[in-house]
Amino acid sequence: MDHIDRRGFLQCMAWTGSAVVWSAAGGVLSSRLVAPAAAAGAPAASFSFVQISDTHVGFKGQANSDPTATLQQVIDRVNALQPRPTFVLHTGDQTHGQKAGAFDTVAELLKGVKTDRTFYVPGEHDVFLDGGKEYLSRYGKGTVGGRGWQSFDYNGTHFVGLVNVLKYKGEGMGSLGEDQLEWLEKDVGGLSGSTPIVVFSHVPLWAVYPQWGWTTEDAERALAYLRRFGSVTVLNGHIHQVVQKVEGNVTFHTAMSTAFPQPAPGTAPAPGPMKIPEAEARRMIGVTEVAYVPGKHPLAVVDSTLA
Repeated sequence: MDHIDRRGFLQCMAWTGSAVVWSAAGGVLSSRLVAPAAAAGAPAASFSFVQISDTHVGFKGQANSDPTATLQQVIDRVNALQPRPTFVLHTGDQTHGQKAGAFDTVAELLKGVKTDRTFYVPGEHDVFLDGGKEYLSRYGKGTVGGRGWQSFDYNGTHFVGLVNVLKYKGEGMGSLGEDQLEWLEKDVGGLSGSTPIVVFSHVPLWAVYPQWGWTTEDAERALAYLRRFGSVTVLNGHIHQVVQKVEGNVTFHTAMSTAFPQPAPGTAPAPGPMKIPEAEARRMIGVTEVAYVPGKHPLAVVDSTLA
């Protein structure tokens, strides 16, 4: 295990075929990657939820010829968890370039998850073709103005789902935009500073690797509205690997894909699916235990593979 300070980050390569399960107890969040061996070791919590990201149904490549099969593996593992997670957060890229029928396939598979509800935010692959029309027709109901961003409260924790991919194709990085930022300021403005906050979006809200577009251009303004809170957890997808960072009381955590890995920042000419054998990709499934104590110490992280 490597030490991380408040402005450092720990990168752990736990790649494909897993989701992240988050637990909350008394405003303290902890997480682990979903795997059969992990289910018995769940921390005591008032509730838990699962993060699934980058399912990329419709993708066919060297690392994974059938992302529906690996998504089904994840669902089976989630359903084996005890206690049962309360809900699922899907942090985008349900589809791979909005391939025909892909949204239907994901929706049908996720019906099999034994949780109360699934909340969604889009990835750039979900909006490339039509600017988000199909996505919002499916998932815009109940969001702010039907535009995809949303918030809800559960057991004293305030959840905020942000959309930062609608300009990605043109600008090559995430963007929230003025309307969403103004809404966010009002949404959290009346909350007590002791309220635990969980933010979920697709593109990271911190500069993981701007050269590859792994950042959100106006994220600093959003984070300025959140720094007064004692516990803020920011969950993202997009980069297909687990990278974590702690700044003060804000913890950033990017999730792996259930479909294929991408290279570590700067280790390849460009981002994209790694060209590795499927057997090798499946051996890169890992387990990560993360303990989060707001305002005291950085994340304590232990990584191990399932091999």
